[in-house]
Amino acid sequence: MPADKPMSEARLFVISGRFNRDYIRNIIGDKNMSRVGKKSITIPNGVHVDIKERKISIKGPKGELHYKIPSEIEVEYNNDELSILTDSEPKEKKAHALHGLNRTLIANMIEGVTVGFRKELKIVGIGYRANITGRILNLLLGYSHPIKYDIPDKIDIDVNKDSIIVQGVDKQKVGQVAAEIRDFRRPEPYKGKGVRYADEKVRSKVGKAGA
Repeated sequence: MPADKPMSEARLFVISGRFNRDYIRNIIGDKNMSRVGKKSITIPNGVHVDIKERKISIKGPKGELHYKIPSEIEVEYNNDELSILTDSEPKEKKAHALHGLNRTLIANMIEGVTVGFRKELKIVGIGYRANITGRILNLLLGYSHPIKYDIPDKIDIDVNKDSIIVQGVDKQKVGQVAAEIRDFRRPEPYKGKGVRYADEKVRSKVGKAGA
């Protein structure tokens, strides 16, 4: 580069390889930040939204969910759309993070009460099986005793041969229940026996060869 043409501050920043979020924000402005939070949420037909005293309730065909809105966030409901707003300064990291997070959480609530969420698990192993008695999931996973798992409220579990299907309106709860069931017998790396997610790829290991 010619000596009489100084390198721009932004280019010097890129070449140096340093990374600083506040520096980038000062250069490009805040308009490109929190893009998820700025998107409004369309309320589908058959879904009722009620906002009172920093608590949002969403009711739909599949059920009802409630969420306490953080003090840094405001939720507006106009013309069948929800807008997630924040009055905090852009440099306040907590408010910035909560903006997009709360938009995602509320969007998941709407999806949950309309179509629901599901996680499918696979049981792999000779003699391994599952069945349901009332609100109890019975598991035989190679231990000396059966495992009895109490199915939580607002969660439905179906068993179909070697598949366990967890369903519910709360995405976090569905994921948590599926993880708890998997933890009873995680897939081992040699023969793959255990409980795994239906789309999980189990990394296999080669066993020790006999002498």
